[in-house]
Amino acid sequence: PSWAPHRLALLVPFRERFEELLAFVPYMHRFLSKKRIRHRIFILNQVDHFRFNRASLINVGFLESGNDTDYIAMHDVDLLPLNEHLDYSFPEAGPFHVASPELHPLYHYKTYVGGILLLTKQHYELCNGMSNRFWGWGREDDEFYQRIKGAGLQVRRPSGITTGYETFQHLHDPAWRKRDQKRIAAQKQEQFKVDREGGLNNVRYRIESRTDLSVAGAPCTVLNILLDCDTNETPWCTFG
Repeated sequence: PSWAPHRLALLVPFRERFEELLAFVPYMHRFLSKKRIRHRIFILNQVDHFRFNRASLINVGFLESGNDTDYIAMHDVDLLPLNEHLDYSFPEAGPFHVASPELHPLYHYKTYVGGILLLTKQHYELCNGMSNRFWGWGREDDEFYQRIKGAGLQVRRPSGITTGYETFQHLHDPAWRKRDQKRIAAQKQEQFKVDREGGLNNVRYRIESRTDLSVAGAPCTVLNILLDCDTNETPWCTFG
């Protein structure tokens, strides 16, 4: 097959998971190259002292991914596609959830859109990106599902995949790497609200460095990102 005309920006929110990164970058480069999908892999490395913010990192990755890419994959670093029939092509008809609830090894509820989600850049802008209010682990993708619906878009999912829960390899070891699931101050109530104000339009950050490197022969770009937090707005961005 010939190479696809579109180019994918693979956006990978990241902090301190280097053993997973060493497996992820060469694997995904081989997987996408075999499918003749032009791509760039962006490792979005959060280097500030705030709690991890997956959604803000994806917003930054979108803004920094350049004009030579026209669609994105929001892609967890600990999830590898095992089935070569999974579709990573340009999602012209709307957001395409590769890691659908019928296939993801852990999350099976109907409105789940985490793990691996493809969008055109136009559709991501239509949603105003993701909310920047989610510090710590979880809920940001559930809020994004509401944004997708609010933008009048329909989530599509894979069909004809017969490998079930064996479709992906999940690299995360919860005993070795604990997730930050603490809920601080008003955070517990806030996590169930839809953020109608913020997103791409107000993400605050600085790029400390941008490095092009190769992992076992696979190219990627590492962005060292310093996020900023208004502690009056989201006091739960720190543990203090």
